[in-house]
Amino acid sequence: MAIVYHKDVARNPGVTITPVNEFGSPTENEALKEAIVARIEREGSITFRDFMEMALYTPHIGYYTSRREKIGRSGDYVTSPEVSPIFGAMVGRQLREMWEALGQPAPFDIVEAGAGTGALCRDIVRWARRAAAAFHDSLRYTIVEASDALAERQRETIDSEGLADKVRWQDELPREIEGCILSNELLDAMPVHRVAVEDGGLREVYVTWDGACFREELSAPSTPDIATYFEGLGLLPGDDCQAEVNLAALDWMRGAAAALRRGFVVTFDYGYEAADLYAPWRSHGTFLCFHRHNPSDDPYARIGRQDMTSHVDFTSIRRAGEEAGLRTLGLVPQSEFLMNLGLPDALPAIGEGETNLEQYYIRRRAVVELVDPAGLGRIKVLVLARDMGDVELTGLRGAGGA
Repeated sequence: MAIVYHKDVARNPGVTITPVNEFGSPTENEALKEAIVARIEREGSITFRDFMEMALYTPHIGYYTSRREKIGRSGDYVTSPEVSPIFGAMVGRQLREMWEALGQPAPFDIVEAGAGTGALCRDIVRWARRAAAAFHDSLRYTIVEASDALAERQRETIDSEGLADKVRWQDELPREIEGCILSNELLDAMPVHRVAVEDGGLREVYVTWDGACFREELSAPSTPDIATYFEGLGLLPGDDCQAEVNLAALDWMRGAAAALRRGFVVTFDYGYEAADLYAPWRSHGTFLCFHRHNPSDDPYARIGRQDMTSHVDFTSIRRAGEEAGLRTLGLVPQSEFLMNLGLPDALPAIGEGETNLEQYYIRRRAVVELVDPAGLGRIKVLVLARDMGDVELTGLRGAGGA
């Protein structure tokens, strides 16, 4: 049976990254490769960020915009909603508490940005219909999805459970949201600038084409925002170190803050505080690719047919939200968040209700996977709020706010 890797393996000590050529001959999307080469030949070297954006998001032929299976056991990586509906039920519990803290508004908006297969939406609404009738009647679920292929998959997932009357789709965040803006492994999929430090100075990675293959070169940063980013943190990666800068994630958080009239922003993602993310020992950064659950560090193989990801800087994301008027309520590991919300309750005793031995062990494996400190349990959960006073959330019990 194939080993399923989660995206937390990126640059962790002791994890071996298998070279691409050990997985067999790379299979590339030739149309996408030709489009990238044509742009380089037309404009000259492009930033790695622009290369990554084209590889992931070129309409119809980019990794996320194509109809290729991406998420789940048969795709390239697994996210928490694909592990078990238990995850959505726990998130649903937290959302119901948020609804209560807001005074039980109707509608209560849940806005999920980048909803993947639609599994999280399905499981939250299905749990609410079964276990929280008043909350279910009040909620209005909006999926914000830029990929037509993913939106189609999400509709199939939602329609299969008869939940379509509760869900709508939009291309961008709605305004005046009262409720919760939710994302799960969205920010780590955004295109990043890759940088290096040479003799104490910042350089940026650019991509060029030599007529036979893509090559990288270092040059001056393409935008002063990169230097400003590190100045705001008061640090730099170590000398001779490479790192990633996700300016798009900061823009997204600012946009979420602007869209939220009152309520919460909840972000599930792989990442660290800045001091850990840019520690001198992390000499190669956290950038990684995934194909059929196999990690590699070669972004130029299987272009358009492999995921690309890097860990997010929660220090900068939190600050971006705070500067836009939000207040940080807490940052906790997913394992702690789920346990606080009663994850052990998802394991009824054998013989209770309709739970037999097989069902018990299926649930037990799911619970273990969701809180595994070497896997999905290492995902961080960041919660920010607007106009919520001194609200205390169960999922953040014991977390330090800001």
